[in-house]
Amino acid sequence: MPDIRTEQEGAVLVLTVDRPRASNALGLATMVELDEILAGLESRGDVGCVVVTGAGDRVFCAGGDLAELESRRDRAFAAGMARSMRSTLDRIARLPMPVLAAVNGAALGGGAEVAMACDFRIAVEDARIGFTQVLLGLPPAWGGVERLAAAVGRGRALYLLTTGRVLTGAEALAWGVVEEVVPRSRFHDRWVEVARQVARAPTHALAGIKRALEAALPAARPELAGPAVASFAQAWVAPQHWEMAAALERRRRRRTGD
Repeated sequence: MPDIRTEQEGAVLVLTVDRPRASNALGLATMVELDEILAGLESRGDVGCVVVTGAGDRVFCAGGDLAELESRRDRAFAAGMARSMRSTLDRIARLPMPVLAAVNGAALGGGAEVAMACDFRIAVEDARIGFTQVLLGLPPAWGGVERLAAAVGRGRALYLLTTGRVLTGAEALAWGVVEEVVPRSRFHDRWVEVARQVARAPTHALAGIKRALEAALPAARPELAGPAVASFAQAWVAPQHWEMAAALERRRRRRTGD
């Protein structure tokens, strides 16, 4: 079974990360699957809007699947994984059609990076959005630093990135992290409505708008990849990262009773 379900209705294509047992976190196979799907969209003329969301009503995406990834502790693996996912998310800015993140629940760590890589975001009002990588002793490496800074400014970005503070839906809206917040009772209908409205426009018009916007305010900054990937790989192999990850897992188990 694929980790990402694809469903198309008219000119709207919905990508749903469907890994409930892993809180919709991305394993290595999921990352490859996402890259292949996005690569295939670059020449699609029958899609006017793409929606990225998570299965269920609790989690949009919990970032990388640490339960799977923690078995690999070498620098080369960390660098390769970070570089690959950064390249995958950079594809979104180059797609000819807008990509909407329908943030149906928690978007944490790498999940927040996935949401910020989308062109705009609609969140359910009880969503939680946070760049929590620092709580694991890691810097974000998938392009989220520059995308967050572009959205909220340097000071607020640095504050969120260094504290790991998790924003409520209302806070995310006020800070410019999301464009719209909707009560859960209307959430699905609302993002479907917006996606259909976007997809009604001619594909060449949508592609022209995205090209012009990317030229004016680039969302993909591949020239920044080298230092970001190197910093992530260095932090990945540091003992502090694994100590912090173990402590976080112990706290999670006490809280959930696992």
